[in-house]
Parts: sequence; C-alpha cells; structure tokens
Amino acid sequence: MNAEMPNIRSLLFGDQEEEWGYKRESENIIVGYGYKKFSKPPVIGKNPLLRSNTVIYNDVTIGDNLRTGHNVLIREKTTIGDDVLIGTNTVIEGHSKIGSNVSIQSNVYLPKNSYIEDNVFIGPCACFTNDRYPIRVKYKLRGPIIRQGASIGANSTFLSRIEVGEGAMVAAGAVVTRNVHHGPCNRCTCTYKGPPGEAEGPNNI
Repeated sequence: MNAEMPNIRSLLFGDQEEEWGYKRESENIIVGYGYKKFSKPPVIGKNPLLRSNTVIYNDVTIGDNLRTGHNVLIREKTTIGDDVLIGTNTVIEGHSKIGSNVSIQSNVYLPKNSYIEDNVFIGPCACFTNDRYPIRVKYKLRGPIIRQGASIGANSTFLSRIEVGEGAMVAAGAVVTRNVHHGPCNRCTCTYKGPPGEAEGPNNI
C-alpha cells in the first residue's frame, strides 16, 4: 500500500461519512495504486452503495445515489450521472459516458467509447461491441450510442457503432447489426415503441 495514498473514505464520503452511517462499511474498502502515475482518484457523489468486489478506476466521476451489484468493474475516463444502478458482474470498459436514471442489469458488457443517455434500461446479459473487424484491420473503436428512454432487452448483442434511437425498444435476444431509428426495425429482431410518453409510458427505473 502506498504510504501517500489519500484517505479513500474522505474521498468517497467527505465530512458526511458519519451522518450517512457509512463509517464501518467504508473501512472495508481496499485501495490500490492508480492505473497511471498522474491519474486522479474517483469522484463519487452522495449516498453510494458499492457492494463487494466493485472496482472503480481513477479518473472516474459518478453522481449521487450510485448502486452497484457485486463484482462490478468501472474503468478509467468514465462519467456516470445520478441515480444509476449497475448490476452484478457488469463491465464498463472506460472512456464512456452514462447519463442519469439509468438501469444496467447484471452481466452487461459496455466497451470503450460507449455513450448512454438518460432514462435508459439495459437488460441482463446485453453485450455491446466497439470493433467491427477484430484483429483484421486497424479500426477506430466506436461503442454504442443509446438515446434517451431506450430499452434494451436481455441477451441482445450489438455490433460496433450502433445507435439506438430515443424511446426505442430492442427485443430480448436481438442481434443488432444496424442503427435502430424511429420506426420498426426490419434488420434485426427488435421492435420500436416510439417516444416513451407516446407509447406505454416512460421507463420505470
């Protein structure tokens, strides 16, 4: 353990540690070395709930009321908004942005350069990719863009650089090879429900 490592409890909870009742729990946090020499410790908002074996890299900024399951990985250069749930065994590979009021269920994989807007639901075991030609050619990594209010079904798989439109719904088990726009998607097993307010109401997450 680096003797100059900052007090992680003060970084996470500040002066409100005792007020929130986290003093004993936060003593169980394990702090390792930064991934780069000049990286900065993660910044986490109020009232977080980080379950066992959650790993958060340096250079991460997270809003209030984050909740994680067990064995969650959040890598560097990631920004996460308020009121976000990240389920057990989910991996966020870094250099990504996640909005507020987002529910990411268990076993989800989000690659580098993912962009998730507000009020999005991502079902369990959804897998997103960012490399369309793995190991074959030099290729700029481009993750998914999931627009506000979209719902992603369980076990769906997305090729790289896919954009899912606002309020769209992708069915469970879909293999998504092209963008999902405003209207029925006939290129994969998915359905579109229109803007949340015009379909069956907003996501209840």
